[in-house]
Amino acid sequence: MKYVLPFLLFIVVACMEPGSKNLPPASGKSGDIFLIMDSVQWKGPLGRTLDSIFRAEMEGLPRKEAIFHMRWIDPRKLNFVLKQRRNLIFAVTFDQKTQGARQIRATFTPESLEQLKANPNLYSQNARDVFAKNQEVLFLFAQTEAELIQYIQANSNKMVEYFNQRERERLTTSLYKSGQPKGIAPMLRKEFKCEMKIPFGYQLVQQESDFFWARQINPYDDKDVFIARKKYTSQAQFQRDSLIAFRDAICKQYLFEDPERPETHLLTETTVLHKPILTRELSFNKKFAVEMKGLWKTNNLTMGGPFLSFAFVDEAQGMFYYIEGFTFSPGKDQREIMRELETILYTFKTSSEIEPAKD
Repeated sequence: MKYVLPFLLFIVVACMEPGSKNLPPASGKSGDIFLIMDSVQWKGPLGRTLDSIFRAEMEGLPRKEAIFHMRWIDPRKLNFVLKQRRNLIFAVTFDQKTQGARQIRATFTPESLEQLKANPNLYSQNARDVFAKNQEVLFLFAQTEAELIQYIQANSNKMVEYFNQRERERLTTSLYKSGQPKGIAPMLRKEFKCEMKIPFGYQLVQQESDFFWARQINPYDDKDVFIARKKYTSQAQFQRDSLIAFRDAICKQYLFEDPERPETHLLTETTVLHKPILTRELSFNKKFAVEMKGLWKTNNLTMGGPFLSFAFVDEAQGMFYYIEGFTFSPGKDQREIMRELETILYTFKTSSEIEPAKD
């Protein structure tokens, strides 16, 4: 996705309001996006394209939940309160002549409009803290609607990840505002030669030479993260079936519905055809990894829920790491729970990435 840095100044100058140095904090819930675009284009192919991308079903959940909760706003109704939402998208094409489109184009300075029209290869611009602190704004623009749709379709994954990453950054700030449980960080450094930030409120459940488990239980949900590891032997360990087999072996050994009944262990749900176990290769904190997501259950079918994991190698140790977050929250929306667990997993650092402890 192109970020048109030379034009940031032009756009932000037009967007900023008097007293911008004292911006209010951005409002709204995690996962909310407000889309500002002309009503004609919202009801047409451009609106349907954006809606299908940001309100697509989030993979790996037991029930249908959209990746983002997106709400369309008519530019003529964009008031002071709505401008302060945490995530905004402005979409407009220069061939649209309606009042709503003209109002969005007024967001750009005349200088930026001329430069954008002169360069048809520029389609997007991101900016932070435009109307509120800790706010993310994405501008999408093109000469014609067909061109903008083509660009959006080609960059849909990048746009979704762009807002996902921003939500993880915000969650990282809020999750660790109260600190971390004492003792866990030094233990992970000493025993596992790794680092993962566990938020305050999570408790250490179990620690073994090859396994670490932390958990937070409240009346609404049960949130869990664990680390498992073994010697790295070959690239075959990253294959989907190998990951499932390793996960199931760890669950059978350590994760039970009832600790007094070791036969009630967790396992990977592979029998629901419309909810398959999904894997993909990606860069996890700048190292090769395989992400796996799907559903888990207990072997006696009394519990279940979604999980998300990452597998990678600590080359300095020659160790294969598998880290996972899973939840049990029946009857509840689970998108934001999984986003929280993903945020925790992304704090993981291997032995070579850990900063030396301060004296």
